[in-house]
Formats: sequence, C-alpha cells, structure tokens
Amino acid sequence: MNLDAKVRWKVPVKEKREELSLKYKNMYWLLGRKSKLSVNNKLLIYKQILKPVWTYGIQLWGCTAKTNMEIIQRFQNVVLREIIDAPWYCRNKDIHRDLGIDYVEDTISKFAASHQQRLAKHTNEEASKLLVHSGPARRLKRVKPLDLIK
Repeated sequence: MNLDAKVRWKVPVKEKREELSLKYKNMYWLLGRKSKLSVNNKLLIYKQILKPVWTYGIQLWGCTAKTNMEIIQRFQNVVLREIIDAPWYCRNKDIHRDLGIDYVEDTISKFAASHQQRLAKHTNEEASKLLVHSGPARRLKRVKPLDLIK
C-alpha cells in the first residue's frame, strides 16, 4: 500500500479497485451468472479470494471519504448480484441480507473495533497510548481510525 504526502486515499482505493477487477475477470467463469457452481461455493470463493484484497489495510484506509468507500461497495454489489444472478429490480440491501454479507462500512467498523481491542491488550506501552484521545478538539470533520467504531 502506497501513501502520498497528503495521505489521501483516492489512489490506494483506486488501485485496490483495479486489482479487484483483474482478479474478478480471471474468476468470472467461476463466479459469473452462467457458472454451474452453487451459490455457497461462489460465496466461499468471494470471501477467500476477493474480500481479503479490499480488507487488507482496512484499519488505515477505512477512514477515507465516503465516496472512496462507495467505490469498493459498488464492486461488492456487482459481484454479489452476479453470484446469485439477481435481476435488476432486486435491491442490494435484500441481496446483502439474504447472503449474510456485511456492507463495506460495517466491515470497516468491525475491523476497527477488533484493532482497538488488540491495541488495548498490547504489551507495548506506546501501542496502548494510541488509544488516548488527546489534543484540542478537531474543527474539521476528518475521521480518525478510532472514530470508525460504531
């Protein structure tokens, strides 16, 4: 994961989306609409191969702008829709609920919560100091990784 000088997440998220597209194109014959695999097997392939690509480093890039999160969410919506061969009039909310797949924003919250728990239990004092909210109140609406927990 490469970061620029201003720590904007547009480029890393865009690179993740391109990597996801390439992996999905290579596996379309397994996950696509005309595949003979069962839905459970298709979901297993999605969870084991595609999801780790976009969850890598999520503790860092999870505090990105909502528009960047939506890039990954749109990809997930397309893949899930093709996995179950859903028609255009099915809602993404229903697809996610029926398959038991969390939205990207919910996944970010879960990863952030588990990361905070690991930091709290860490033996290194400096790591546990990362949990302390110190300094003046922020006037900008920028999200910090600790703010991701719902």
